[in-house]
Amino acid sequence: MADVIVLDNLAQEGLDQLGAAEGINYEVRTGLKGDELRDALADFDGAICRSGVKITAEALTGNKRLRAIVRAGVGTDNIDKTAATRAGIVVMNTPSGNTLSTAEHTMAMMLALSRNIAPANQSLVEGRWDRKQYMGSQLAGKTLGIVGLGRIGQAVAVRSRAMEMRILGFDPFLTKERAQELGIQRVETVYEMLPSCDYLTVHTPLTDETRNLIDTAEVKMLPKGARLINCARGGIYNEAALVEGLKSGHLGGVALDVYPQEPCTDSELFGMKSVLCTPHLGASTEEAQTQVAVEAVELLTSYLQTGAIRHSVNMIPLDAETLENLRGFLDVAHRLGLLLTQMDRAPARRCKLRFRGEVAGKNTKLLAASFAAGLLEYALEEDVNIVNAELLLRERGIELDVEIRQDMGAFSSVIAATLETDSDEHRAAGTLLGTNMPRLIQIGDHRLEAYLDGVLLIFSHQDVPGIIGQIGTVMGRHDVNIAQMAVGRASDKPGGKAIGVLNLDHAPSQEAIDEVLETEGINTATVIHLPAAGELPAWLAG
Repeated sequence: MADVIVLDNLAQEGLDQLGAAEGINYEVRTGLKGDELRDALADFDGAICRSGVKITAEALTGNKRLRAIVRAGVGTDNIDKTAATRAGIVVMNTPSGNTLSTAEHTMAMMLALSRNIAPANQSLVEGRWDRKQYMGSQLAGKTLGIVGLGRIGQAVAVRSRAMEMRILGFDPFLTKERAQELGIQRVETVYEMLPSCDYLTVHTPLTDETRNLIDTAEVKMLPKGARLINCARGGIYNEAALVEGLKSGHLGGVALDVYPQEPCTDSELFGMKSVLCTPHLGASTEEAQTQVAVEAVELLTSYLQTGAIRHSVNMIPLDAETLENLRGFLDVAHRLGLLLTQMDRAPARRCKLRFRGEVAGKNTKLLAASFAAGLLEYALEEDVNIVNAELLLRERGIELDVEIRQDMGAFSSVIAATLETDSDEHRAAGTLLGTNMPRLIQIGDHRLEAYLDGVLLIFSHQDVPGIIGQIGTVMGRHDVNIAQMAVGRASDKPGGKAIGVLNLDHAPSQEAIDEVLETEGINTATVIHLPAAGELPAWLAG
């Protein structure tokens, strides 16, 4: 028999299915934390949670029994996936269960904001009949900007089109063809869409790139009277900038379901005119809670009964020997994906991978999936890993082609990747030295050998004397230490185009980058952020 603990309130349909599962006993224990949570987890084979409990590294310390944790929902921020992986615990989620409910809540917020539903209702509660005070605005004919076009963003687009709205969309991994199928006018940057948006909604994860995506400057780019909706993650909109925009009269309204810290009961926005707020209700429908509960139970019971892994966010369904044999090359492929996605912010169209030499005889399907996981890692709301990455690429209409060549070149194994965007084509190649030392050996037509980790400054320049010295001087002036340096020419002859790669101890400031670009002979300069040497994603750490 396997024992399962349910750590948060779960829909009865899920509990009924859990109770009927063969060979499974379960207990419901909610509100656990600290030592009580750690001790409880040590007595069970599997756990199901929602967002209430926080399963930290401390909660998993010394755990020798727990085999799997399933999150009934999408986000797994409340689970320390690194600690779980280290303890050999599979973490799974239910990525599709909340899609329709969150999309519908976004529509409900947009409609309620436009028609002043909440304040009009309150006026009647208070005994007033103020029809003229609550003149609304229809959605038909208005322009909606959507940032993030994954499952939820696409569902919002479909429903907004039914309301006869014009849709502008930004997602770096949505192809032009897929956008046309959805009736979306795709834009290449968020800033391009802002001046045209009567309404703006976001459906992205909260990352360093999306935190305060809409700040004071962006609010001013919106047309006067624009309304903003956020049912994704708190912190994507800077709340202080929203308050300022409302007070100045520039914003016509704000609707929020999520906040930087939750639970949230104190915000300057609460009670402001033209503001509608709800306590993270996006997935709070009976249908959504039933669906994620049932799916969570299916995932956990299937794993405990047969060992089958689906929707894992931290583990590859491989035996330890195969994983150990592939880990170094999986790391190279993943880092190449991370590198190329930062080379160009334009929407991707197609990816091509070429495996040459010894690596061509390995499991190239998994290696391609690892590259895709790196390419999408910072762009999507879903937890991206080797299991789901290719599916997520296909959902956005991006092709992934693979070519295999058994003959060897200058290196015994090479993984070469090409990313085509609407604006350009970028190529990079990597190899593995030893068992765990990824190296960058080509960018575009330029061959070199650079460390594929940490902060990289990649700059293209004319192959003339003094360039490297000038770049070093700029970095020194801005107190940025250069750990490693590599340069490469496009041909064997001097005087043409060249490229340089600096491994830096920390990221340079924008002022330092601007000064690099002002240096005579420098054409481009791009800062790339990669994992530190030896640092692996949770699903690859093993």
